[in-house]
Amino acid sequence: MITLLTGDNSFENERALGKLVAEFDGVPERVDGDTLELKQVPDLLMGATLFANKRLVIIKNLSGNKTLWTGFSDWAHRLSPDVHLVLVEPKPDKRTKTYKDLQKIADIKESKLWGERDFLKAEQWVMSEAGQRGITLDKASARLLVERVGADQWQLSQALEKLAVAGPVSPQVVEALIEANPVENVFLLFEAALAGDGNRIKKMLQILETTEDPYRLLGLLGGQAVQLAVVAVADKPSAQVAGEIGVHPYALSKLAPAARKLGRSGAKKVVAAFAEADEGAKTSAADPWLLIERALVKVACV
Repeated sequence: MITLLTGDNSFENERALGKLVAEFDGVPERVDGDTLELKQVPDLLMGATLFANKRLVIIKNLSGNKTLWTGFSDWAHRLSPDVHLVLVEPKPDKRTKTYKDLQKIADIKESKLWGERDFLKAEQWVMSEAGQRGITLDKASARLLVERVGADQWQLSQALEKLAVAGPVSPQVVEALIEANPVENVFLLFEAALAGDGNRIKKMLQILETTEDPYRLLGLLGGQAVQLAVVAVADKPSAQVAGEIGVHPYALSKLAPAARKLGRSGAKKVVAAFAEADEGAKTSAADPWLLIERALVKVACV
């Protein structure tokens, strides 16, 4: 039997691998595919050993070993029924003969990395995962957790570990124990600008200067400005717009009140402020933090 664990979601791949290992009655054999040599392949794939009748052989990143990967499908067809071969390949070349042959004979489990479109899925996963870990977590807390952490399952899992010792979890507990990720910090900064809160802008920038790259921050703020403009010009509910542009509906719903207040002309000014800052960052030697602050102050005055 061959199982192929693939896709860029390393959390799901590792969890699937852990389940296979837990279900196997024995000691798995782990092999680094990058360093595997042809002379080792027959012993790995051709049946039982003196110490075990059934074997679980795990090979990671075999596709990085071009010589073996090219002809590996020939060996795969000769796999002993006593061997369960697990190949872990995050990004195999799907154009290769080996991959195409594996599609015919292997159990392929592909796990894709979650993005902004998957926030609802992440919230549901957090609720389920919390229950399995004995953590009392309501929907509001799960939503806030995903907002602060994002849809990265490794980081969500680590956040749940922190919450596991906190007893019943509330939104207040999440805010106290779980640090907001850069995207959430960007929204709070953008929100302060939309509210015209100059003092809050300065305080947040002072903190962000110690942790964030200014060019990345400027790009994220520009993205917020574009989303605001999309909501302002769209004659549709924000949830529908979110589906069309591939962002989380809740993220756009938070921008909707400001978009209605600013209207098309106001949203255009917000986009223009960040477009000017972006142009300045690309074509001048101006301090990027100063450019960001100027843009936010302009938004605060719209």
